[in-house]
Amino acid sequence: MMSPASDRCELLFSYGTLQLERVQLESFGRLLDGEDDAMPGYRRTMVEITDPDVLRKSGERFHPIVAPSDNPADEVAGKVFRITAAELAAADRYEVSDYKRVTVRLRSGRKAWVYIQA
Repeated sequence: MMSPASDRCELLFSYGTLQLERVQLESFGRLLDGEDDAMPGYRRTMVEITDPDVLRKSGERFHPIVAPSDNPADEVAGKVFRITAAELAAADRYEVSDYKRVTVRLRSGRKAWVYIQA
């Protein structure tokens, strides 16, 4: 368990490889417990990954990436995880320069960090 005094809880929304057990173990040293949620107003496409470390961790050459959509009916499903600030920094190190981290309001009403197209 995280101790609230030393580790502030951050919400991180993942629609892609951060949901994979091997990526979580490599990046955070533990498996994350996520809840289903979605990002309204975004659409999902794919991006080719060339970073050898990310390829090794994910085992996948093409990763999903999201960008804002003109269609308000569009949404991207995924999971929201409670992580520490140190784990958020580890997620930043995992993501390549095609992505940038922003906050979004999820369908549930919660605000969470997510990596979108840079």
